Amino acid sequence: MSNTTGLVKDATKAIVDALPDGTSWEDIQYHLNVRQKIEAGLEDEAADRLIDTDEMQRRLAEHKEKKPEANS
Repeated sequence: MSNTTGLVKDATKAIVDALPDGTSWEDIQYHLNVRQKIEAGLEDEAADRLIDTDEMQRRLAEHKEKKPEANS
C-alpha cells in the first residue's frame, strides 16, 4: 500500500468518525466529496494552476466579445 493510499484511508476514517451516529450514506458521500474537492484545489494551488478573479473576469469579458450574436 502506498503512503498516499494510507493517508486517504486515514482521512476517510477521521471524517466518518467525526460524523454523528445515524449519519446517512448520502451525508458520508457529501463530506468525502467536499474533502476530495478541497484536496484537489490545494493540489492545483501548489501546481500554480489557479487564476485570480480579475483574470477570470477578463477572460469571460473577452469570450463574450468573441461570441456571435444569437439573431445574426
